[in-house]
Amino acid sequence: MASIATATVKPARRVRGRLRLPGDKSISHRYGLLAALADGRSVIHHYSSGADCAATLDCLQRLGVSVEQRTTDPASASSGPGLEIQITGRGLRGLVAPEEPLNAQNSGTTMRMLSGIVAAHPFTTILTGDASLTRRPMRRVIDPLERMGARILSDNHRPPLTIIGGDLHGTDYTLEVPSAQVKSAILLAGLQAAGTTRVVEPAPTRNHTELALRAFGVAVTSGGSAIEIQGGQRLAARDLVVPGDLSAAAFWAVAAAAMPDSELELENVGLNPTRTALLDVLERAGAKVEREIQAEEGGEPRGLVRIRHVGMKPLVLGPQDVPALIDELPVLAAHATFGGELVVTGAAELRVKESDRISALVRGLRALGADIDEMPDGFHVRGARRLRGGHADSLGDHRLAMAFAVAALGGEAPSMITGAEAVDISYPGFFATLETLCE
Repeated sequence: MASIATATVKPARRVRGRLRLPGDKSISHRYGLLAALADGRSVIHHYSSGADCAATLDCLQRLGVSVEQRTTDPASASSGPGLEIQITGRGLRGLVAPEEPLNAQNSGTTMRMLSGIVAAHPFTTILTGDASLTRRPMRRVIDPLERMGARILSDNHRPPLTIIGGDLHGTDYTLEVPSAQVKSAILLAGLQAAGTTRVVEPAPTRNHTELALRAFGVAVTSGGSAIEIQGGQRLAARDLVVPGDLSAAAFWAVAAAAMPDSELELENVGLNPTRTALLDVLERAGAKVEREIQAEEGGEPRGLVRIRHVGMKPLVLGPQDVPALIDELPVLAAHATFGGELVVTGAAELRVKESDRISALVRGLRALGADIDEMPDGFHVRGARRLRGGHADSLGDHRLAMAFAVAALGGEAPSMITGAEAVDISYPGFFATLETLCE
């Protein structure tokens, strides 16, 4: 059993500096998975160094994919520190049967998208994960894949998943709730299926899978709320750079927006429009936010983001806002503790993340001294009083650990964050970076 780490976060007057972010986790997953299905050898620069993306690579290796990696020199890498991954693809439907269950660890992205891939292969795959992941519901992935011809056994729609794959056929499927991961699983299955697969979204979600498919030479049609893919298309190996992770940048952006006299510059950040809702919200909340697109590769724009504290305004976020902000809602709650106010509704999906993020968020911020109420599908934070500092438990949830750390910067006294090791899932080195930015 992994040891439980506790980090101490001291109050700070402000945050200032310039930094580069780790490689985008969402894009790293997708480039790795598609490179495994491509013909030839792909090179992925600035691949995420987090544990979630390492789980994807480990699963691919157990499916017969050749994966080589090296750490790049931050001083010489134009994209910033990270991993360079070389993947020799096995071609469409060319993976081999694993000798043992595939462990996605804590990564729901790995489990859901890999399900779509192995469902089209003529062998049985068992997908499992850690204690947190095996509690998470997977029915929204199971249902469309079974409709396409796969057979999936589960523990009441929870992992482990036993996927009995084979020849799939295309489908026309409307998602029950917006989910980029479920959409991606269906598209990856459809890529390997007979005929056309069409996915309809009730609200737009991040489009990294569609862009990544096109980057690897696959024709994908997007129109209105529907995405279509024709099965049987071959993928060509590529040399690609992963932009900096905007979800990781969110924690620094919020700290700079919330603390007087703060200003940060974030380099090489992904600026895909389906991911930048947080920056728009911080502007609505009173911050000065500047964006400068400096490059684009694989359809993914990246560039410089500057954030400066100007003031704090109250925010109300409803069901129409949530799909584009689902990962950033915990740190936006931290933002409100610095003198703002935040009401979130329509976010019941947070209850089936790495933890019940609504209950755990409310308990953790209250432990630090916040005035926060829990609602069935959200929460209400009132930041009229300064946090006193305290002891918050992240319950092993990486985004909560980082959100609590940001909130703790505004405390009257130091705070302790239990489960601090969880940040390695997405952002190794988070706490070291925090120290360098605080004054």
